[in-house]
Amino acid sequence: MATRSRTTRASAAVALAQAPADETGQASDVLDTAPAPAARKARTATTRDPERTSAAILAAAVKEFKEHGYGGARIDAIAKRANINKRMLYHYFGDKDALYLAVLEGAYISIRTAETRLHLADLDPVAGVRELVLFTWRYYQEHPEFLSLLGTENLLKAKFLKRSARIFDLNSPLISTLSELLRRGEADGKFRPGQDALDVYLSIAGLGFFYLSNRYTLTTTFRRDLGAKDELDRWGEHIVDVILSYLRP
Repeated sequence: MATRSRTTRASAAVALAQAPADETGQASDVLDTAPAPAARKARTATTRDPERTSAAILAAAVKEFKEHGYGGARIDAIAKRANINKRMLYHYFGDKDALYLAVLEGAYISIRTAETRLHLADLDPVAGVRELVLFTWRYYQEHPEFLSLLGTENLLKAKFLKRSARIFDLNSPLISTLSELLRRGEADGKFRPGQDALDVYLSIAGLGFFYLSNRYTLTTTFRRDLGAKDELDRWGEHIVDVILSYLRP
């Protein structure tokens, strides 16, 4: 059965990224919380708005895959969360594999779209690196579903992400922007020469990802609440210090 275009899916992913967050840090799905008497009316409305329907399906799928992983997620449950029937879900996304890949791509679209609003090219190199570090750290905290999806896909050895024809193009602009930031910092004498943008980004991401992915075991092991706000704020500044100390000549 034919599926909707990538353009519609991409628009839905961006809309999902800009939607208000619920208490779990995920984008709220307004259809998912529609009162029972209005459910049929909501389903009818979605058929007339492809982008809204795609966004509702993606929001529901993000929750299902976050809670149950790829193997445990069920199409029936996703359709129920989105207040649509399975046939409509298959019409938009084809099958579970295609929907999961769309969710993964949507997750990258969301963070990369948010990064463009930092306008790093307009900032002083040191300020730009600091802004990127703190943005990444806060984004990880506000979007636990992103870390969960990455964890699941890494357990699968990027089985589905390897099928994406666009994943490199989605992520390469960030590395290009960071490369230019590092080049300007080197030219100004603020950064040591020859720094690899991917190395720097992996350091930023790794310091944030490990902390959040392991904060419960670390909290228990060392009897220190690493989920407390002051601890989270302190660690964000720690990442900034580590990265900038490494970059200085």
